[in-house]
Amino acid sequence: MQRIEYILKHNVYIQKTYKVLMSLVFKSIGIFVKTEKNLVLFNGHGWKINDSPKAIYDHMINDKKFNEYRMVWAVKNPEEYSNKKIEIIKMDSLKYFITALKSKYWISCVNIERGLNFKKKSTIYLNTWHGIPLKKIGNTVSGRNDFDFSKINYFSYSSEYEEKIYLNAFNLDKHSLIKTGLPRNDILFKIQLHSSVKENTRKNLNLDSSKKIILYAPTWRDSDDKGKQYSLKPPIDFKKWEEEIGDEYIVLLRTHSYTNKLLGVNFNKFIIDVSDYPNINELMILSDILISDYSATIFDYSILEKPIFCFGYDYKEYLESRGFYINLNEELPNGVISEEINLLSQIKNMNVQIQSEKTKEFKNKYIDYNLNATLECVNTIFGGKKVEKNNLN
Repeated sequence: MQRIEYILKHNVYIQKTYKVLMSLVFKSIGIFVKTEKNLVLFNGHGWKINDSPKAIYDHMINDKKFNEYRMVWAVKNPEEYSNKKIEIIKMDSLKYFITALKSKYWISCVNIERGLNFKKKSTIYLNTWHGIPLKKIGNTVSGRNDFDFSKINYFSYSSEYEEKIYLNAFNLDKHSLIKTGLPRNDILFKIQLHSSVKENTRKNLNLDSSKKIILYAPTWRDSDDKGKQYSLKPPIDFKKWEEEIGDEYIVLLRTHSYTNKLLGVNFNKFIIDVSDYPNINELMILSDILISDYSATIFDYSILEKPIFCFGYDYKEYLESRGFYINLNEELPNGVISEEINLLSQIKNMNVQIQSEKTKEFKNKYIDYNLNATLECVNTIFGGKKVEKNNLN
């Protein structure tokens, strides 16, 4: 399936043929499939149980108003989930598409239709997307024009910065936009819970309590072998990192959900793989510093007002091949750092208070929503309430 997805993304003729034929097939099947008024279909980022749909799901299962609702998750690898209380189906299976046609509600942070067009008029579709974009997305990426979210009922966003981006990238109807923020980020605003989250997460990972934590969360790179692998091989000497900052820090390495192969990294007590840890928010709350590159995690982490460093070792190449919406050197708290020796030097010599102020300034410019995103989304999709502009300040 991964190989097929790559071909569909990169071959316009095959992509259009597939979309027309398969959309017709499922639209035809949909005529004979009855909609179930209390059926909700969820999918998350990387086809896992996560992200903002998970926050909405958790709210619903704890609200007695939804006791009569049937909630189904579509995932890539059902065998990874042993909780029998959660109903799971395999992504892209025939059962998945039939369930989508049956469902009255779709809740996703990616795409339910999988690039096709078979949504019924009676289906109510909420898309939360999966992060505030730095790098270009959707139809604004060179060579892409296949994103069509015009039939989405509600598309949540976090700030004025994003509004034009999403309209252009996804062919959205502007009336579908609801300014709620990301439901997954509600916890980041709840400072009163952070102490217990830190303690529990450190215990879960069995980390040395005397060490500070760096979260290194790079974004994904496109496939070099036509979709067989989406690998990441950062040109980093982690032995040097350990020599320079190992007495004070532990590094938690979190790869993007699309990255399926990490090359050239030997994990130990200093550098720990947390790519499969189920909740990145817990890792963000635990950590003292974020190192990323072009990931939306930078925006999320800014809510915590802690130091952020953009380590863009391939910045020029990424700028040319993908592009960005803002000038990273001008807008990010410390610009783009391309050499690891400079990155390590800045970490060793940083003033935490000054760095926190830089992050706060960035947050105030790009984040302008409140901490009730989950409730706002639930009220909107199930109550028909149109959300007005929310301001954090």
